[in-house]
Amino acid sequence: MAEDSRPPGSQAVVRALRVLHCFRDHGPELGATDLGRLLDLRTSTAHRLARTLVAEGFLEQDGATSRYRLGAAVAELGQALYRHRGLYRVEPLMESLAEATGTSPGLAIRSGERAVVVAGEAVDPEAGIGVYIPLHASAMGKVLMAWDPGFDTSGLGELAALTENTITDPARLAEVLVRVRADGYATNDREITPYKRTVAVPLVDELGQVRMALALRADAGSLPPERFAELAEVAKEFAPAFQRLLLRPSV
Repeated sequence: MAEDSRPPGSQAVVRALRVLHCFRDHGPELGATDLGRLLDLRTSTAHRLARTLVAEGFLEQDGATSRYRLGAAVAELGQALYRHRGLYRVEPLMESLAEATGTSPGLAIRSGERAVVVAGEAVDPEAGIGVYIPLHASAMGKVLMAWDPGFDTSGLGELAALTENTITDPARLAEVLVRVRADGYATNDREITPYKRTVAVPLVDELGQVRMALALRADAGSLPPERFAELAEVAKEFAPAFQRLLLRPSV
């Protein structure tokens, strides 16, 4: 067996973080039994981890049901992300882009096998909390994958079918990402929901690395595929302004 190179105590940290991820993926309230089942832990271990997170403000426990939910510390970190990344600076740009295109703009960053929307209609600016979307079924996710030189679609594991249009074959997804790089933009043609389409372009930092994705989202009826290239060009025109506000270091 290979020697574990992680520092002492890191296993407990990883377990605690996985407890928090359970609330992202499996609902707003979970009991210790639920956490143990989801993480393959003894209920007593899950309870101990949850109680530690309660003590640090990352979880709260309902006194009546003993079930756990996310705590204020999570919202505080979300607010810190919103401030530290300067996302508040792009609100006027988002409004201008919405007016110019008749769509709902959004910004996303990579988080493991998901993209997290950090600005746009899916985000609560007061709480700084966004939503996670799957990389393989979203335009923003495809952008973040396509320009990651070390990315391998086989590392995504099983690709869930969210609609009949979702790409579930890793080989086909790899081909799509080649086309995304060639076109300079990605699309989501009713792959997460049958009622929405999205176009997304990359946002690049001064080192030439794609750090975020800028998307335009609308009802499928008002955004036919024939508009994809047109909207991508508008998003590309706005991209430098977003990059100046979000991705260049202060001087």
